[in-house]
Amino acid sequence: MLKKVLIANRGEIAVRIIRACREMGISTVAVYSEIDREALHTQLADEAVCIGPAMPKDSYLNITNILSACVLTGADAIHPGFGFLSENPKFAKMCKQCNIKFIGPDYETIEKMGNKARAREIMKESGVPVVPGYEGEIRDENHALEIAKEIGYPIMIKASAGGGGKGIRIAKNDEEFLMGFKTAKSEAKACFGDDSLYIERYIQKPKHIEFQILADEHGTVVHLGERECSMQRKNQKVLEEAPSNVLTPELRHKMGEIAKRAASAVDYKNAGTIEFLFDKENNFYFMEMNTRIQVEHPITEMITGIDLVKEQLKIASGEKLSFTQDDIKIKGHAIECRVNAEDPEHDFRPCPGTIEELCVPGGMGVRVDSAIFCGYKIPHCYDSMIAKLITFGNDRNEAIVKMNRALSEFAVGGVKTNINFELSILETKEFLEGDYDTSFLAEKMVNKDVS
Repeated sequence: MLKKVLIANRGEIAVRIIRACREMGISTVAVYSEIDREALHTQLADEAVCIGPAMPKDSYLNITNILSACVLTGADAIHPGFGFLSENPKFAKMCKQCNIKFIGPDYETIEKMGNKARAREIMKESGVPVVPGYEGEIRDENHALEIAKEIGYPIMIKASAGGGGKGIRIAKNDEEFLMGFKTAKSEAKACFGDDSLYIERYIQKPKHIEFQILADEHGTVVHLGERECSMQRKNQKVLEEAPSNVLTPELRHKMGEIAKRAASAVDYKNAGTIEFLFDKENNFYFMEMNTRIQVEHPITEMITGIDLVKEQLKIASGEKLSFTQDDIKIKGHAIECRVNAEDPEHDFRPCPGTIEELCVPGGMGVRVDSAIFCGYKIPHCYDSMIAKLITFGNDRNEAIVKMNRALSEFAVGGVKTNINFELSILETKEFLEGDYDTSFLAEKMVNKDVS
């Protein structure tokens, strides 16, 4: 078993990992930027090391400083959490070169699946269904336009090295395509340092359904069911639930087996997620693979009873999975709402500031993953998510009722949040019936008064 783990992250995910390590008897090292000196993760860890100024590029993205902190403290492994360096193959490779265990897949796998165009090729070769598109190299915008006309509109333009909704444009005609191609290329270069793009058919009004994968270092791969992630704003998830109410047991089994095939195709190890687009005719297509723990992992934990972070630590220690696919049973229903410090009335503008009052919900079937406390100063330079509120019920209706109650109890004073916006989603007919897709928020909710 690992003896000491450095967490190369911050906020609630760093706290989540520290707690799992402590329960397993593993020592922890927190790293922090100067602005995060008093953050909760620095207080909970056994040791804490400052790795630079506030801006991510100088701290949480500073590979040299993070590896130096690992060597300085004698940590034998690094858990990257999500975001920041979690899907950076260079970082994973440098960990290996420094004889530090990277808690995640091999750097070669991250590299393959991080390039969305290459990932499409691998999946297609492995018999995993992919959205019709073009996998080859795109020479220039004229060549791109020829490809778009051949595939047929509407078209989605995506950054090959993309993620988090960045570098994506949708085009319905030649004019929109040329404009979208240029802006996507520019955004991809700015966000990922790589302006390569790929083009595929745009699946209209799909559901976004993803399967959680666990794979040990001995060749065993299992899936832990699916998560319904269609409630999105600008390609960013807002609310997730598990399981999806549109999948029959037969379809769940079929998609799960294909998700396992996708993981095996790249010799995957540790926790990962296979994301699918699911259309109105029950067709599904591989979208991408996330080679890390997901923000929404708690809802899978709630319906399976499996602690995903502990499983990550066990796999990284070389242990075999202690269960088979037949041992995994899905029970009940779970919902997660992302609580953000943002103002829905002003285009969801981030609202950093000091938390002056705080009332956190509780009770049976309610879980809060967070790193905030009364008096905590929310920094301006990081993601606006301050908490994840998770509820569990024996069925979907009970989980919704609990979420309504829990959101109503959740009070954060001193900053604006999206709590009322989340409550308004729960009240819609479409959500209550489970009849929503990735276009729902943009078409029905974003311009609605939720004050």
